[in-house]
Amino acid sequence: MKKQILPLSLLAAASLALSACSGGSARQTVSFNQGWLFSLKTDSLAATSTKTDDSSWRQLNLPHDWSIEADFSPKYPAGVGGGALPGGMGWYRKHFKVPATDKDKAVYLEFDGIYRDSRVWLNGHLLGYRPYGYISFRYELSPYLNYGGDNLLVVQVDNTQQPNSRWYSGSGIYRNTRLVTSGKVHVAYNGTYVTTPEITADKARLKIQTTLRNELPGKAVIELTTIICDPQGRRIAQTRTKGPSIDGNASSTFTQELSITNPQLWSTDKPLLYTALTEVKANGRPTDTYSTTFGLRTFKWEPKTGFYLNGKNMKILGVCLHHDLGCLGAAVNYSALERELRIMKEMGVNAIRTSHNPPAPELLDICDHMGLLVMDEAFDMWKVHKTKYDYASDFGQWAYRDIADQVRRDRNHPSVFMWSIGNEIPEQSAVVDGQPTDQTIAPTLARIVHQLDPTRVTTSACNEPDTTNMIFKSGAVDIYGFNYHHTEYAKAPRYFPGKTFIVTESTSALASRGDYQMPSDSIFVEPTHWPYNGPDGKHICSAYDNCHVPWGSTHEATWREVKRLPYISGMFIWTGFDYLGEPTPYGWPSRSSFFGIVDLAGFPKDVYYMYQSEWTDKPVLHLFPDWNWNKGDTVDVWAYYNHADAVELFLNGKSLGQRQKSDSVFHVCWRVPYQPGTLKAVSLKDGKEVLEQEIHTAGPAAKMVLTADRHSLKTDGTDMAFVSVQIEDKDGNPVPHADNLIKFSVEGPGYIAGTDNGCENDSTSLKRPERHAYNGKALAVVGSKGQSGLIRLKATSEGLPDETVEIKAD
Repeated sequence: MKKQILPLSLLAAASLALSACSGGSARQTVSFNQGWLFSLKTDSLAATSTKTDDSSWRQLNLPHDWSIEADFSPKYPAGVGGGALPGGMGWYRKHFKVPATDKDKAVYLEFDGIYRDSRVWLNGHLLGYRPYGYISFRYELSPYLNYGGDNLLVVQVDNTQQPNSRWYSGSGIYRNTRLVTSGKVHVAYNGTYVTTPEITADKARLKIQTTLRNELPGKAVIELTTIICDPQGRRIAQTRTKGPSIDGNASSTFTQELSITNPQLWSTDKPLLYTALTEVKANGRPTDTYSTTFGLRTFKWEPKTGFYLNGKNMKILGVCLHHDLGCLGAAVNYSALERELRIMKEMGVNAIRTSHNPPAPELLDICDHMGLLVMDEAFDMWKVHKTKYDYASDFGQWAYRDIADQVRRDRNHPSVFMWSIGNEIPEQSAVVDGQPTDQTIAPTLARIVHQLDPTRVTTSACNEPDTTNMIFKSGAVDIYGFNYHHTEYAKAPRYFPGKTFIVTESTSALASRGDYQMPSDSIFVEPTHWPYNGPDGKHICSAYDNCHVPWGSTHEATWREVKRLPYISGMFIWTGFDYLGEPTPYGWPSRSSFFGIVDLAGFPKDVYYMYQSEWTDKPVLHLFPDWNWNKGDTVDVWAYYNHADAVELFLNGKSLGQRQKSDSVFHVCWRVPYQPGTLKAVSLKDGKEVLEQEIHTAGPAAKMVLTADRHSLKTDGTDMAFVSVQIEDKDGNPVPHADNLIKFSVEGPGYIAGTDNGCENDSTSLKRPERHAYNGKALAVVGSKGQSGLIRLKATSEGLPDETVEIKAD
């Protein structure tokens, strides 16, 4: 292979820096999300016919999740564990045209994810089938297109066999789609791989592998150019490979190397990103352009001291996240993902675990830009079922292809720092239900991952973290992942000498935002049995961090162990946000989880501030609970704080004394006889005030306060604003237990995408434009219709003044 590396002389550097970091137009990638037709009632293959009348079908845009549109009910086959929402058989049809001028080009349709069992037809021709609901894939359309004429694409989505998930999956084409047009010789699907074999303070050496596909019948002579752009958008280096050929209807991989000076590193504090621009010529003509974002950083793992990023030892401060987005369901939305991850980042989180499946690509893009590490997880089960109709039925035929597709798609993301090949896999045991398990799976999965990406480690999240664990014994994983068992962490080096450890899943504490169970120094372990309705039948859990499941712990208990043991690389808390389904410790009418540090609407629970006080340098003082109680009550008052020696509490101006936390207890507490009035906390450093917070006894609800997380939306038809509503008294104090019914309406080029309140027991559809406040709060999500103008969201509630918030779409 003839390779030419162009050194950056002063003249060349000046020339490249003047060029914008953009490629040519040999490839066109356009959204394929608009203008679909949908039917949930149709159950016949007649839907694939070009002659089928679809004039009565519903019109919609993707991404789409049909399940989230229903009211919650225990009658659905998915059960409350699956979110208490319906599945079914959905059909999507799209009529479109492709210009006659594209006849000599390659045309592909890319799907980021369809849940589940999808089949795709173009003009009556079956393009393919993919059962796994979380994997990305694409089909070539070129052989069956009517260039210059009408085309019909049909997608069947079969989510009828339930239960097939332990959490809410959603149903439909719930991730983005794209139509990609390029020359017949082009970069293959996810066909670039950028690695950095050497990074020093002065220089970074890059190795770029590019797989090209030749769709022509005969050989093509190739010219492959790769241009590197720095985080400021300047072209700083390039290399060209000229002369090799690719056989017709074949693929070939080319390796290029180059160096750049003064590398700018990607980190969680400063997530700097480079771009590789790929330009392809075949037989002297431009045929493709392709862009790959990557970062320069180093990872290292040490058995005694854990994880190092760019040579600096750091704890992984992570959370597990399921894929649903609250009232939007499973339908992916960039604005919603960005909000979710921003809330986590502000808590002090530096890592995300994609529980328990490949995520939407947008999540990884945001983590790249925001500076969040990602444990990219593949499967929740292998060959042994967890629910009757889950992916275990397809694992034998599809798993190795699916994990290979996942790694190829995600391996250029600098945020991805490890791969998880499974979560709480039953094959940890040698025998399940009296049958021997397949012990070849873990080594095979790990081998596939390392063949495709030797730069990152593998793990498996194991809830049997002992010496009998068959995944550990196989030697397949690089990092031993422990789920729960926090009292065993101290024994890990003795059980597994020379190994490196991370807590892949932890805690599973329970909390309902704004509800408290005393005494707060008593630990409530729930459920005590199944089915379980709690001690008072109210289906609420205490927010004092004194309630957890039998296999879990309080937040403080697990963090205490992870913090003190240097060989524990870090932790992923179950979970960052509440999620739909799996409403442990309860059954119906609960329909979403209580595990989240943040509720389903995005409102933090109190323990959020414990982590913020421990995981960030931001000054924190958080006093709780509210101060609306009954005469004769004695109330446990807690505070989380940092950057201070102590906190002093005052009730109606009278000091109740100072309290100090210790290295192992991360809050302070007073037991206070209730008197209406004002609680005030003051944090002190060397006797001087650091922060002050007051909580007042609230009067009757008098007004709503609307706060939008943004006041400007893009007119792309996908941007969304999240508008929180807080019920306050006449003096501006939050009314802690207000449950007013709030009705929302929109004027202008917007719509209500969903409403929520964070209550795990609300059975009303999250798509309805009305919501009762839950403990004083509610949420409305406003989407753009794709036109410019002023959007006015109006909130009305009986007995309260109407309120409006304005959002500009431009």
